[in-house]
Amino acid sequence: MISKTPPPPYYAVIFTSLRTDEDKGYDKTANRMVELVKKQKGFLGMETARSEVGITVSYWDTLEAIQDWKKNTEHQIAQKKGWEKWYAAYKVRICRVERDYEF
Repeated sequence: MISKTPPPPYYAVIFTSLRTDEDKGYDKTANRMVELVKKQKGFLGMETARSEVGITVSYWDTLEAIQDWKKNTEHQIAQKKGWEKWYAAYKVRICRVERDYEF
């Protein structure tokens, strides 16, 4: 599903990852993060795709909202598990969306 976002400007957090073979608890934690982020103030939506490389793009109204999500206790616990078990590598990019268009 493609997220419906407001007119720019807004922010995008691009999380790109390579997974390990460890899967125990990943789906449950990922589903909980989706449930939790939807309640986060300033969250606008997200899009996810996974093949060899996983890409999740989340949309936010402000940089402060992104920081607040990063500080969320449950999210921090999930991040730690990701570093320890689920991800071989990842990269986070934070961008300001200046323009968008759709069809």
